[in-house]
Amino acid sequence: MIDGATLLTILLMASATYATRALGYAVLRGRTLSRRARVMMEAAPPCVLISVIAPAFASRDPADLLALAITLLAATRLPMLATVLIGIGAAGLLRHVLG
Repeated sequence: MIDGATLLTILLMASATYATRALGYAVLRGRTLSRRARVMMEAAPPCVLISVIAPAFASRDPADLLALAITLLAATRLPMLATVLIGIGAAGLLRHVLG
């Protein structure tokens, strides 16, 4: 069972990721963006995601390391939403099984 703090953390991370993109587009609506600016706007949500999963690289917990490997593999083949869902599911399942 997921505790309240973990659920709140997940919801806040999802909100930060969404807000990064939505607020950027809302603020810049109606303006013509250069190619470089568009690339930066599209890169912001993955940057938030990376900052959240980066601490797992320093983990010694086998469940976290396996979940990280699964998430990285998913990131090479799938869109971000699918990658996030797979990463969360893998972490939860592996922590339950190996924890």
